[in-house]
This record gives sequence, structure tokens and C-alpha cells, in this order.
Amino acid sequence: MHTAEVLDALGALVSQLKSYAGKLPPIVHLAAVPTGVKPKLEAVEDYEEVVSRFRHQAAGTAYKGLNEPVIESLEAFEVGNLLGAVQPLLAVLDHLERMQRDKEIEVGRIDEKRLSEYRAALHKILPGNKPELDGAGRGM
Repeated sequence: MHTAEVLDALGALVSQLKSYAGKLPPIVHLAAVPTGVKPKLEAVEDYEEVVSRFRHQAAGTAYKGLNEPVIESLEAFEVGNLLGAVQPLLAVLDHLERMQRDKEIEVGRIDEKRLSEYRAALHKILPGNKPELDGAGRGM
């Protein structure tokens, strides 16, 4: 498994999360729906397929340590926990950057750009990343 293949899988997962996040209402009353709004079965199956393919390809490679957070992301996605699905993928990106820094893997210029694009996309999904809220909570 190469870095580009890892990033292809992450890109597919990020795309799924962006699509799901775009379909959610702006405010979900969690008392009414304690586990969030569940994604459609087809979306869960697609997500699961990417995770399964990733786990199979990562076995026996330097990337096998990424399996656990990817599975955590899947489990959170299945029940509609969007934040729980985003955080493990951010941890995967952190791990990849650490591997690059420690020279365990090589990341080309194009792949570095993909890493930063995926990180930005995941951060946009997180609450509190609305431009109209910039400066909120900082006082006057």
C-alpha cells in the first residue's frame, strides 16, 4: 500500500462525510434524536466498503496502525455521530504527518496538498467553523 492509496481511501471517506453533513438540518435537537440523524443504508454500505478495502490493503504495511481510527470513524458514521466520525479521520491525518516527519513514509508535493485539503474539509464539517461566527466569544 502506498501513501496515494491511503489518501484515496481517506478522500472517499471525507467525501461521504461532507455529503452526509450537507444533508443534515442546521440544528438537530439531540433530545429528540439522541444518536443524531442516521445516514442512509447505501451511504453506510459505501463507507463500510471503503473501510474494508483500506483494512485489507493496510494489513502488513506501515499503515496498519491506521485501522483502529478508521473503524472508529465507521462505527460513528453508522449511528449518525458526525463528530465521532470526523475526529478519528483527523487523527489519521495527524498520524500520517507524524509518519512523514519521522521518515517512515514518503509524501510527495501532490499528496501533501491532498492531506491539507482533507484536513480543511474535515474542519469545515466541525461546528464553530462558520465565518459569521469569527471572533465570537472573544469579548469586545
